[in-house]
Amino acid sequence: MDTSVSSFLRTRGLSALWLLLVLSPAVRASYSIGVGIADSTGPTAEIVFMGYAKIDQKGSGLHLRTFARAFIIDDGAERFVFVSVDCGMIGNDIRQEVLRKLRGKFDDMYTEKNVMISGTHTHSSPGGFMLDMLFDLTAFGFVRETFDAIVNGITKSIERAHDAVVPGRIFITHGQVSGANINRSPQAYLNNPKSERDRYEYDVDKTLTQIQFIGADDKPLGVINWFAVHPTSMNNTNHLVSSDNVGYASLLFEKMMNNNAMIGKGPFVAAFASTNLGDVSPNTRGPKCEFSGQNCSEQYTCPGKKEMCFASGPGKDMFDSTSIIAHKLYQESTRLWRSGEATEVVGPVRVVHRYVNMPEQSAEFYNGSTGQTEKVHGCVPAMGYSFAAGTTDGPGSFAFEQGTTTPNPLWNAVRNLVAVPTAEDIRCHGAKPILLATGRIKLPYQWQPKIVSTQVAVIGNVVVAGVPGEFTTMSGRRLREAIEKVMSDSSNGETSVIVAGLCNTYSDYISTPEEYQVQRYEAASTIYGPHTLTIYLKQYQELVQAAIDGKELPPGPQPPQLLHSNLISLVPPVLYDTPKWGRNFGDVIQQPRQAVWPGDTVTAIFVAGHPRNNLMTDNTFLTVERLGDDEVWIPIATDADWETKFQWTRNSVILGSSQVTVTWEIPQDAKPGEYRIRHNGYYRYILGGVYPYYGTSNSFQVEVPVYQNIRRHRYYG
Repeated sequence: MDTSVSSFLRTRGLSALWLLLVLSPAVRASYSIGVGIADSTGPTAEIVFMGYAKIDQKGSGLHLRTFARAFIIDDGAERFVFVSVDCGMIGNDIRQEVLRKLRGKFDDMYTEKNVMISGTHTHSSPGGFMLDMLFDLTAFGFVRETFDAIVNGITKSIERAHDAVVPGRIFITHGQVSGANINRSPQAYLNNPKSERDRYEYDVDKTLTQIQFIGADDKPLGVINWFAVHPTSMNNTNHLVSSDNVGYASLLFEKMMNNNAMIGKGPFVAAFASTNLGDVSPNTRGPKCEFSGQNCSEQYTCPGKKEMCFASGPGKDMFDSTSIIAHKLYQESTRLWRSGEATEVVGPVRVVHRYVNMPEQSAEFYNGSTGQTEKVHGCVPAMGYSFAAGTTDGPGSFAFEQGTTTPNPLWNAVRNLVAVPTAEDIRCHGAKPILLATGRIKLPYQWQPKIVSTQVAVIGNVVVAGVPGEFTTMSGRRLREAIEKVMSDSSNGETSVIVAGLCNTYSDYISTPEEYQVQRYEAASTIYGPHTLTIYLKQYQELVQAAIDGKELPPGPQPPQLLHSNLISLVPPVLYDTPKWGRNFGDVIQQPRQAVWPGDTVTAIFVAGHPRNNLMTDNTFLTVERLGDDEVWIPIATDADWETKFQWTRNSVILGSSQVTVTWEIPQDAKPGEYRIRHNGYYRYILGGVYPYYGTSNSFQVEVPVYQNIRRHRYYG
């Protein structure tokens, strides 16, 4: 190395190295890159879904399997792992159990410092995996099957990415998606300063950020897309496990890149990960009263409170809406992928992590109304009244309204039976009337976290900020600006800041201090008080500065690990299965029609065991099979495909009998030929043991319409 450069680096340290690498056009990044995908689907029947907090929204089947998608980036000195998981969110114990499993295989290669795990926030996957009591309450406590499925899926995806590491390059690009998201709390957004709002065209982020991973041999490896939208196209009447709009977008991208390989089996991995989606809905038609179709009030209630106020998506039903939003994301992401306009990412990898006890944190806040800088601090966790009102994506109780800023003596009396907030709690939370003093509840164990994970990964001039919750649109914008300021002081290059949502710990929402005063759902769920965001801005600036300086930060206070506590679970196990009288497991109750056409729906009903007997991980409860030229049945679709649905019905609780209905919507491009449907399952014998079974339907003929044959032979003008 030239002596002048050596002297420069010795005197300026890592910041100088960073600047040299980023600004030098002659330097090209050479990373080691690995991608991996694994099935994370939990129990598909009789477990309450996580998201809408609706106890009668129990699973009764499967539409789309959920997956964990892992991406490894290594510059030779430091390794970073990003995982996007099709689940509601990530709790501390999920992450700790993943790290424990990885430690057994890779020693200290994967740690709290360098592994970032982000939930997509689908509201259509089974609950009971968080261990924080508030989040598991509606799922009737801890559900081991859900927890293990998520942990094992994440772990396996990282293992597969580790085994697939190859030399490669990274690129970043940005696009715009229209018609895929709206702000579900516009009144709160409007409370932000007008001068700030005027800098943005929309009250939600329309930007899709894409990171591309390309092998040194120019082989496509994978892609991560971040776009702000709630995966709530599937509403709270849905009972089929689904990865929702962002999950379906991933499947579409992977199917394109993997040459129509079976879902979850191809080498290319595509994630659509969460970002600052806190106040962002995919239900673009906006809120209306359920039956009358009238506009809702500003509190999102309907006249007389006799009907719910909810928003719906662009489609004819929730499945159609999911598909429309997914295709919008898919189309823009593939346009970006093919455009050739992406910028190469150049520079070292640095990852910094720190646990933070939020109620003990303080920061400085400039109060625009007084013109004074104030010292503010975090609060002990608490939920406000408007939390119980729900959102327009999933309304809550008629007894509550969004925007409630005054307490009710009756509800306070009910609240005090559970836990009494202190005078300091009430003062600290300010505009939020406290409905649940979750930070004061000790039994049976922690209800919401006080200690959260904060983490950043800096890759060249790209910053991925892993945040422990749901930042609203403006909160995310402020965080990006705060990080950009730190980066701009160390580099003249353009910085891309990505807010990776719902990472490592879940601490509900993060609204701006101004939005907090309006107390809509997101603000009522901002659990550390009005200056939660203020504290995070300070924390993430410190993390980014430490990454730039190559500085190791103290790890911070360790959060409690609840997995080995006396966890409460009121979910009954599967005791036994019996077939209908005179039937065997796998027998077909209803056969498909003998002749069908593209666009038709094929249905077969089977005698079944309980789906919880075996989750069929990396497998399938069903296959659609076509008879090949060599008289061998070839699977062409599974329970992970959009076109299939697996619906389970309990016939008798006492007898333990049940059935499954398999449906297949025949794609327009289906090949003509002979098909059949197969169901795979396990039953639990009344005297003990779990045993496999399968059943196959009669074959049926998929016929191609005459006009398609005519077009193929060009018999047209």
